[in-house]
Amino acid sequence: MATASACISFTSPAPARGVVRRQTRASASATDRQEVVSPKRRLPLRKVPGDYGPPVVGAIRDRYEYFYGPGGRDGFFAARVRAHRSTVVRLNMPPGPFVARDPRVVALLDAASFPVLFDTSLVDKTDLFTGTFMPSTDLTGGYRVLSYLDPSEPNHAPLKTLLFYLLSHRRQQVIPKFREVYGDLFGLLENDLARVGKADFGVHNDAAAFGFLCQGLLGRDPAKSALGRDGPKLITKWVLFQLSPLLSLGLPTLVEDTLLHSLRLPPALVKKDYDRLADFFRDAAKAVVDEGERLGIAREEAVHNILFALCFNSFGGMKILIPTLVKWLGRAGARVHGRLATEVRGAVRDNGGEVTMKALAEMPLVKSAVYEALRIEPPVAMQYGRAKRDMVVESHDYGYEVREGEMLFGYQPMATKDPRVFERPEEYVPDRFLGEDGARLLRHVVWSNGPETAAPTLHDKQCAGKDFVVLVARLLLVELFLRYDSFDVEVGSSALGSSVTVTSLKKATF
Repeated sequence: MATASACISFTSPAPARGVVRRQTRASASATDRQEVVSPKRRLPLRKVPGDYGPPVVGAIRDRYEYFYGPGGRDGFFAARVRAHRSTVVRLNMPPGPFVARDPRVVALLDAASFPVLFDTSLVDKTDLFTGTFMPSTDLTGGYRVLSYLDPSEPNHAPLKTLLFYLLSHRRQQVIPKFREVYGDLFGLLENDLARVGKADFGVHNDAAAFGFLCQGLLGRDPAKSALGRDGPKLITKWVLFQLSPLLSLGLPTLVEDTLLHSLRLPPALVKKDYDRLADFFRDAAKAVVDEGERLGIAREEAVHNILFALCFNSFGGMKILIPTLVKWLGRAGARVHGRLATEVRGAVRDNGGEVTMKALAEMPLVKSAVYEALRIEPPVAMQYGRAKRDMVVESHDYGYEVREGEMLFGYQPMATKDPRVFERPEEYVPDRFLGEDGARLLRHVVWSNGPETAAPTLHDKQCAGKDFVVLVARLLLVELFLRYDSFDVEVGSSALGSSVTVTSLKKATF
């Protein structure tokens, strides 16, 4: 297993790729929805429709509709598309007053216009990771961490290089550690089911995700450190203090809008929690910090970037993605489960009973099922970029003039559920990405802040752990279907992703 794991190639930056400045357009053809129209054809120009309303009042109005309107977040955007008959519109994005200085954006709400946000020759990414506002650097040790840097900044390349190293230097341990930690998770789920008839998947996943990341990538078990088992709780609270202006916790509307969306929660309230996390990473990540020093990164800056990458980006991603994947597969039913179980067990059996990269490569349905979850409910729904120059942004049908300095915003679920690209876009179709037709659709899966067909480089903002995330999700399905023929879940909502309760696990019978 260790030899096979050494072949994992999710960590090396790809060569810088060329930039396509005119966005390709998906055809409406039912037989080939993802093919492009001739790039020489010029689309008619149209003024970006929509308005921002009166200062302050317009932004607060849009914020209330976004959080508390009858259609929810999706309905907020869909209503504007219908009202203006356009997938490129002007609107205010939360949080607005009095957290964000300027909430005005040009929203890109289809698969054709959305990719302009990946082109760092056209858009600036400085301090836009969380959108129209940036959390205090007091929450990140006083540093602007990598996620907030534009690729043009001198620290961007060495810090992203450090993250590639973090992902690669213990790559032989990724598969065995995942199997060990998530094997324990399934044991805990079985115990809960036997004891009370149901199991909270999210609670167990939080503990497993943090344990796996620290053991797999750093070689340290946080439960055996001064952190104990507090890591997930501390991280969740810390993330809340950063993202509270963008979240709804189900509090009374006036209370929630005042406390979360109109004010910033004081960083001092989580300083002790953050310091505990930082102390753990100073010790546990010494080898990675040493590598950062060789790259010219100050040791403390390396510590806080490693903490952010593993706790906010990686743990936060697994906290959202893995329950989402379990939710959609649980809803898919026993027939889909049977196909996945047959594929997983056959591939493992054909590879000497071991889970290896070679065995994973022989599970195309598993990979497609993961891509489909990333398409239908991407873990990061929003991307931002500020126009570096005057430009024309194209939807499927029109070109829209955008001025230098305007904020562009993309709501990814509307891009990845664009009916001009995907048939049955609102349905979870686990085999959607199989075969040649499925492979052509992959460039429209953009959860990583770039197309799935591209590899992250030092010169873009695509997720450094793109392939690592897909690998982890595939490993989850392998562990699940090696052990069980089928399973059932109940699904609720939560501030971050979905709340999933497992109600049955049917053990493997073949």
